[in-house]
Amino acid sequence: PILIDRPLEAANGARLLLPPQSLRRTASSPVSSRMSAYGTGAFCPAVTDAGSNRHPWYRPQAADPASTGRLMIRNSLTGRKEPFVPMEGRRVKWYTCGPTVYDASHVGHARTYLSLDIMRRVMTDYFHYNVLYQVNTTDIDDKIILRARQNELVRRLEADAAVGYEELVAMSREALAAAVEKSDGARARIEADLAAAVEAKDSRQVGEQQGLLDAHRVKRGNLDGEAERIAAACALPAGDGADRGAARAELLSAARSVLADKLDAEKGHLVTDHAIFNAHSRRYEREFMDDMAALGIREPDVLTRVTEYVPQIVEFVQRIIDKGMAYESNGSVYLSLDEYQKRGHNYRKLSPAAPGATTSAAEMAEGEGALGSAGGTSEKRNPNDFALWKASKAGEPAWDSPFGPGRPGWHIECSVVAGDILGQNMDIHAGGEDLKFPHHDNELAQSEACFGCQQWVNYFTHTGHLHIEGLKMSKSLKNFITIRQALEHNTARQLRIMFLLQAWDQSMNFSDQTVDDAKSKEATFKNFFREVEALVREDYLSQEVGYRMGKLDHDLAETFQSTRESVHACLLDNFDTKGAMLAMLRMINEANAYLRLPGVMPSVLLLRSVATYLTQILKVFGVVTGSGDFG
Repeated sequence: PILIDRPLEAANGARLLLPPQSLRRTASSPVSSRMSAYGTGAFCPAVTDAGSNRHPWYRPQAADPASTGRLMIRNSLTGRKEPFVPMEGRRVKWYTCGPTVYDASHVGHARTYLSLDIMRRVMTDYFHYNVLYQVNTTDIDDKIILRARQNELVRRLEADAAVGYEELVAMSREALAAAVEKSDGARARIEADLAAAVEAKDSRQVGEQQGLLDAHRVKRGNLDGEAERIAAACALPAGDGADRGAARAELLSAARSVLADKLDAEKGHLVTDHAIFNAHSRRYEREFMDDMAALGIREPDVLTRVTEYVPQIVEFVQRIIDKGMAYESNGSVYLSLDEYQKRGHNYRKLSPAAPGATTSAAEMAEGEGALGSAGGTSEKRNPNDFALWKASKAGEPAWDSPFGPGRPGWHIECSVVAGDILGQNMDIHAGGEDLKFPHHDNELAQSEACFGCQQWVNYFTHTGHLHIEGLKMSKSLKNFITIRQALEHNTARQLRIMFLLQAWDQSMNFSDQTVDDAKSKEATFKNFFREVEALVREDYLSQEVGYRMGKLDHDLAETFQSTRESVHACLLDNFDTKGAMLAMLRMINEANAYLRLPGVMPSVLLLRSVATYLTQILKVFGVVTGSGDFG
């Protein structure tokens, strides 16, 4: 227990930071004996690395040392592996950011949710933690609003018989010209920002702008391809009747993307029916859940939606205003980072920046969304302040609130739904690498502002990006493969094995090679199980039993024991499923070599034990289903 207020020195010279006396629970505090200002349990002193921009992280203190085990988890809050210590015995409260349901899920989503499913299975089925697992779906957001509006406007255009082929040709050409002009402007801005970053020797900005430029090249290539298809569709011979209708349909298909942008700019403000937005998100939410089931991903213990929490979100925002850390401006509400940090809170825990560094324009755009407020940064006290509540503009759904008609900010939803289900502190918060900043950093800030704590989440885990041809798989780049497309050519088991063979917290490439490698490993397991199954079916009791091949049997048994130890060590080491899979495959290679020996007299029971054990681990990983002993 922490009893003093002064900093201590660690053996390596690092400062050990202790919670100030004012934040510690006293005997008169009206809370449970396990409550503290830092969550629902006791904490050890925090260690901060000398010369690092990392903020303090307080390791949970275990009441029972046995409850800590040896499990190590890479914690994004510290950037390194930390011993996993649940707040309450073997209970684990785990929240995962779900999808923004505006379009079909792709293999990049599978990367995140399959990896987290594997980690969850290891925690529950192997380490036997009692996990309460919550997932939230974002069912109202700038992306959903835009896509729902655009789809509705294109649908109306398709149904409008008064718009003939010739008029559609003119509209398409105009829309394409606007898209090209917008693309040219975006490239010019990126190149100017890149040149300024090079001039300022700002390596962080150089990397960010170079990434934006690479992404822009892909987007421009996509636009050029659309331009070719539009030109071809505009040159179709449009006769009478069916021919004219077919030409019109083909042009609508070719120009759909640029027409959607044009129509939304002109008429998006006229789409106001909440039912349109709800129907859009419900469709893709169901598709997402169906895709997860097809991949063999376990359903969460609790599933929440943003739109079902709007009253609680309004209350949450009001509490932060009442504490003086948020302010209203033109119907929106922003978290005041200046006030937040004055109260002793730390910002950007997951993506630490040098003191005085500001949020970049690209990061700000990501945080505020495509439908940012009309006032931009001018209605903020600090350009880095972020929206808790957004005033709705024409063409956006709105809910009543004390601040005026509006809708939740992107980040606020997770704080509210997780706080409702898991309480004011949680063990694990998970999501994709791309959510670190601004989404997860802003979640932490608003939650710690509202709950009055210094550490809302004890362990933050982020799955690595999935790349295809060197770039992150992304809908905006149109370089994605949907989960349903992937399952047309591969089984769910093969995709799962592919991810098992990768480190969950590192970037990976999706290619024919990675898929083929998974298929090869799958065949190795299958062939071994079939061979052992054939041996077991024989009447081994009619022959000699025991180790009939002496040292060779002993060596195989030793390899088996070493494999079990290696797999266990790998799973303790940050869920190293790649290491565990490779250890099991080495075991199979040794067993296969043993079975190929001249005059082999195999130890059937030993081989059955090997196959049974491998099956048990593959069941933990979700690769093998059913009740069979092995295979």
